[in-house]
Amino acid sequence: MARYSVEKKEWILRQMMAPLNRPISELAEETGIHVVTLYSWRRKARESGVVMPGNGKGSDDWSSAEKFRVVLETMTLSETELSEYCRSKGLYPEQVAQWREACEKANDQAESRQQYTKEKEKQSARRIKELERELKRKEAALAEAAALIILKKKANAIWGDGEDD
Repeated sequence: MARYSVEKKEWILRQMMAPLNRPISELAEETGIHVVTLYSWRRKARESGVVMPGNGKGSDDWSSAEKFRVVLETMTLSETELSEYCRSKGLYPEQVAQWREACEKANDQAESRQQYTKEKEKQSARRIKELERELKRKEAALAEAAALIILKKKANAIWGDGEDD
């Protein structure tokens, strides 16, 4: 198992991070380090909270988790610090502002979906009750009609058809 210096590993991780976002296959070819090792390093860096979108993706193609990490990292930064951060990651402050707004609105969308679902459930319950009432009414009417037919047959059997007279 090959050991790599901390400096080399850090250099490679910086190559994977924004703004460079170099693909792992390219780094593996350039450095001679196996792709599995590079993927492992990237996974460990992500788990430790480093923003690492991976494989040449532009900031518009980053995952929601990556964008959320950027929002968290920049939440307490001043305008100057935010600009410096964005330059180092290859981002624009406007992008970070849009991502922050999307994060803030995320729960609003979930709440509105819950409200919509609850309203739909209420409508469905009302419709089910209405259909059940209609079914009971029709069953009662059908039972009444069946009883009348049976009574008519019995009356005809006892007194005969009234048309004979």
